[in-house]
Amino acid sequence: MAAFPNLNSDSGLKKLDEHLLTRSYITGYQASKDDITVFTALAKPPSSQYVNASRWYNHIDALLRISGVTAEGSGVVVEGSAPVAEEAVATPPAADSKDAADEEDDDDVDLFGEETEEEKKAAEERAASVKASTKKKESGKSSVLIDIKPWDDETDMKKLEEAVRSIQMEGLFWGASKLVPVGYGIKKLQIMCTIVDDLVSVDTMIEEQLTVEPINEFVQSCDIVAFNKICEYH
Repeated sequence: MAAFPNLNSDSGLKKLDEHLLTRSYITGYQASKDDITVFTALAKPPSSQYVNASRWYNHIDALLRISGVTAEGSGVVVEGSAPVAEEAVATPPAADSKDAADEEDDDDVDLFGEETEEEKKAAEERAASVKASTKKKESGKSSVLIDIKPWDDETDMKKLEEAVRSIQMEGLFWGASKLVPVGYGIKKLQIMCTIVDDLVSVDTMIEEQLTVEPINEFVQSCDIVAFNKICEYH
């Protein structure tokens, strides 16, 4: 079970940032109630000083706006935080606000009247605002450095790299690589990749693609060496 001190203090944010250095989520390989517990304990988004925490916060915020989070998680404790309400986990906050606003508007709108120019303009501005917000949330990118270790010194490292680069998915871009000696004639592959945060989970990619057949014929293990947010368009 993960545990954090007061997340609205420098020490709490530092521990959260260190925790997320090699993880996409608070626990496990998908967003869960543990992420919501930590998310709601934060009084405001982490500053850019906390690169990993900021990247995680934006990703969870985007998930809540789009589809909500229902996975149970394995448990997390945050000092000073209250239990997460079931409704807050299963239903995106944006949808709640919209439904409430729609109910208020329904009291004053003539369903059989014509839409005025002012109403059309307001609707277009709202749609443009939502589109811009979604684009901003989905455009965050991160640079990831991965160590990939072979089984032994007889593993064909050229074929290993070809197998790794054969993994293709939306939001994943492979970059430069090099072979690094680890001892006893064995070399590991160190490779860079750029990901779109909202589309790719590196932990899931390692668990479900890099360490399973047929690639595990060459790959013994994978480790995330560095995970850094590189840009977010505004």
